Amino acid sequence: MADDIHEPDRVPGAPHPRETATLIGQDAAQVAFLDAFNTGRLHHAWMLTGPRGIGKATLAWSIARFLLATPDNDGDDMFGGSPPPTSLQIDPEHPVSRRIAAGAEPGLVSVTRTPNEKTGRLRDQIVVDDIRKLSGFFQMSATDGGRRVVIIDAADDMNTQAANALLKMLEEPPERATLILITHQPSRLLPTIRSRCRTLRLGTLNGAQMQNAMTQADVDIDANAAALAELSGGSVGEAMRLSLLGGLQIYTEVIGILGSLPQMDRARTLRLAEAAAQRGAEAKLDLLFSLLEIALARLARTGATGQPPAVEAAPNEAAILSRLAQTPHQGRAWADISQEAMERARHGRAVNLDPAALVLDTIFKIQGTAA
Repeated sequence: MADDIHEPDRVPGAPHPRETATLIGQDAAQVAFLDAFNTGRLHHAWMLTGPRGIGKATLAWSIARFLLATPDNDGDDMFGGSPPPTSLQIDPEHPVSRRIAAGAEPGLVSVTRTPNEKTGRLRDQIVVDDIRKLSGFFQMSATDGGRRVVIIDAADDMNTQAANALLKMLEEPPERATLILITHQPSRLLPTIRSRCRTLRLGTLNGAQMQNAMTQADVDIDANAAALAELSGGSVGEAMRLSLLGGLQIYTEVIGILGSLPQMDRARTLRLAEAAAQRGAEAKLDLLFSLLEIALARLARTGATGQPPAVEAAPNEAAILSRLAQTPHQGRAWADISQEAMERARHGRAVNLDPAALVLDTIFKIQGTAA
């Protein structure tokens, strides 16, 4: 395994979800799970859905810790039994918490994309062998009250063979096992998988919740909280990515280039393209295309509504968007070029076109629309 392959279920530079002490802003989902546990209706499979970066993985690890550390509730505390739990929170010093933090909990398995043994590079799918290995895990003697928990992050990443292997497990669920599927796009899963899971839907975070979550992750966004919240769409994971990769500076450059249209500031455009094409800058290149798509979407919305977004994510953004998208017709044109240019860019990435040339091609397409 290559040493530089980071965990695919972790935002680079941010704490892993298993290390996050408190889940912020998802009280309804936590209450729904606790209600099922306390009333003896604990389902064998749970599907956590919602946009990326809103706490689904943190909730999954919280549920795993809770299940492995909490005795079954027999529903009878008439003779002094423990009251039903009201929180998923488990003491960090609890043996289960300590083992999970160390990656040494025998009752828990996390399934993510794995490195290809031949190339050493991270696969872009969860493959069937990753799922089949669970059979051995389920056959092992269970510990700590007999529970076993599996987290699949993200279930969207499973290829067809892996999905079919998982379906067989869901059709004949192992005793005292709980499978937790994290999914950003549930429609990508087999309907037969979805129908065998109970769904917990998580929502995006508001500004105050995002600020608290970023503070917990030790990421300082005080000066840029409003802009990060605007560009991340209420996803703390996306806000972390923006913060750690200099996303606000990149977006400022994108808006500055849009502000120079229809002539286009060529020197500024070349600098942006060259920076994104540097060796080891793949993450920033991905982020640049994401931010270009966001800018085009905000242009389209400005034209459609007649008003720029209420919160500026870059200096002079409102004035620039209003000038370039003055009518619904112009708004539609920006929506069309967004779809065309982003599909073209995704294809270019897939076939490994030169990154700088791909950035320039995308911006030239945008310039054509402005002209």
